[in-house]
Amino acid sequence: MLDKKRGEELLRIAHNSIKLAFDDKDLDLIKTNDKELNAKVGVFVTLYDKHHGKGKELRGCIGFTESRLPLWRSVAEAARLSAFDDPRFPPLKKDELDHVSIEISVLTKPETVKNKKAKPSDISKQIEVGKDGLIIEYSGFSGLLLPQVAVEYGWDAERFLEETCIKAGISPDSWKNSGARIYKFQCVIFSGK
Repeated sequence: MLDKKRGEELLRIAHNSIKLAFDDKDLDLIKTNDKELNAKVGVFVTLYDKHHGKGKELRGCIGFTESRLPLWRSVAEAARLSAFDDPRFPPLKKDELDHVSIEISVLTKPETVKNKKAKPSDISKQIEVGKDGLIIEYSGFSGLLLPQVAVEYGWDAERFLEETCIKAGISPDSWKNSGARIYKFQCVIFSGK
């Protein structure tokens, strides 16, 4: 089970992964034998800039809905991708690292929400805002939003579905289409420096 101690270890791994990248060092310097941290599950690493303003500002977020790699390695790689390869932001600079907080979301296995005969109202009733994250796949596009996003913006289930479609690059009402596949998942979340 992922407890606080393991969460702290994952946060340390994420931070060290970014730090090692600045020194051009390989991820092989980070390892763990912990069985739970070697499980192959989905994970997202979100970086927040807490240097500017009063609140936290998104600085990068990348992850994997499923992984063939051990969790610790997925966290290390997602942390680097969030820091340097999120196309929405410029690469993180070394002097910014002290002003970044890290949030790690370890995903449960996604489960299907929608079947072809489901009505839109039936679909939205299956989603618990604040608990569920969403994945939408349609017409070769896919989008994912973590559970905390809907809470942060105060969305209801239908708005959450619409915003996940937008994230996928499709029209907001695509989730109602019979060809759309919708999945929900939950997260264990760890936050820190």
